[in-house]
Amino acid sequence: MSTATVVGSGPNGLAAALTLAQAGLDVTVLEAADEIGGGTRTSEALVPGLLHDHCSAIHPMAVGSPFHSDFGLSDYGLEWRWTDLDCVHPLDDGSAGVLHRSVDDTAAGLGRDGSTWRALFGGPASHFDALSDDIMGPLLRVPSHPLALARFGAPTVLPASALARVFRTEGARALFGGVAAHTFRPLHLPMTSAIGLGIITAGHRHGWAVAAGGSRAITDAMAAKLADLGGKIETGTRVTSVADLPPSDVLMFDLSPEAVADILGDRLPARVSRAYRRFRRGPGAFKVDFAVEGPVPWTNADAHKAGTVHLAGTFAELAATERDIAAGRMPQRPFVLVGQQYLADPQRSVGNIHPIWSYAHVPNGYTGDATEAIIAQIERFAPGFRERIVGHTVRSATAMGQYNANYRGGDIMTGAKDIRQLTFGPRVTLSPYSTGVAGAYICSAATPPGPGAHGMAGYHAACKALSEI
Repeated sequence: MSTATVVGSGPNGLAAALTLAQAGLDVTVLEAADEIGGGTRTSEALVPGLLHDHCSAIHPMAVGSPFHSDFGLSDYGLEWRWTDLDCVHPLDDGSAGVLHRSVDDTAAGLGRDGSTWRALFGGPASHFDALSDDIMGPLLRVPSHPLALARFGAPTVLPASALARVFRTEGARALFGGVAAHTFRPLHLPMTSAIGLGIITAGHRHGWAVAAGGSRAITDAMAAKLADLGGKIETGTRVTSVADLPPSDVLMFDLSPEAVADILGDRLPARVSRAYRRFRRGPGAFKVDFAVEGPVPWTNADAHKAGTVHLAGTFAELAATERDIAAGRMPQRPFVLVGQQYLADPQRSVGNIHPIWSYAHVPNGYTGDATEAIIAQIERFAPGFRERIVGHTVRSATAMGQYNANYRGGDIMTGAKDIRQLTFGPRVTLSPYSTGVAGAYICSAATPPGPGAHGMAGYHAACKALSEI
């Protein structure tokens, strides 16, 4: 029997392990932390029984992932739940851009921009399941649905600031811009529309789901399935060199390119080593979890029903903050993302105490304290929030890198998603998962299709490995 060792137990590492185990390989997963999951961990950080997601929290790209569909994780306890509204982007006048799961419902709330929204997202959302095989993998390959992919892909090359100009209302511009800003890139740069278009389209097809019981339920289900297939997971096992690895026919790394270069050392071809060590990092995230008594007192009524609330003001203000953080400057009013997962999953709350998940975009490696800036942004759109805080816990940009080595400097995207790295991954190649070392592959969010709990990078890397055994 062929053997495989997977280093890292995030969603991509476990997806690779499952794919290899299902093909009949003897699989062992090595995890440095004492708990599996990477960014999909959940804990009771403040109040016993109050569940806080550590990083990954809302999953529009995972709920419809071909990997999740193929592996039947619902049989192992994974249950998706949805809030009434997917996302709300409030403005200072009390109005908001509101993202419904339905394209038509979203369009109906956007006034004169409704027809534009429908034209942009109606077709791609209706064909998303067919498109997902093409957009959830390496971009440079022969597509299964070339015409549909071409129609979807044409706007993705545009800067988000350019695409936002098709909207005439501030609510629609801000709603699109807030999702596009998930790319952690200045919005005037090419291809900054890509991630926003992908997330919105996936959401219109499958919704912005949360995992019942916390995001840890995703990797718990994957681990249970792996055990049924005979795979093993060893936690508390840190790999720093090839000497720490058992003999294996396949090595799979759910790690950052820099870490892979450190482990494989001079076994890597020189050109690959240079590319991995020059891997460009993106801005960071500064995370604050709150325990809050009662609901957040949002001024906008729709925000009370949304799983995600984006706080950045107008598109122009948002664009300015993203330029600042990319330049290493901490804005006074950063882009803040707020998660209210408990609205879909009440078991996360304890009585009238609710977990509120939030983070701000900050410069990579930011050493300051953004807690007050986050609270001030929430207060801006929810006066009285401060008085409802029962407790809070912080994970700074630098602490993010200690929590998960893939998140160096707070870079939860595992690398800057600029044109080159979004298209190719950590190096320019038609085989983004290959390391140049026979039997060794990289499968982290540094590779296509990028971040998320969808598992597709791990799945594609494992398929590549299976084709070469």
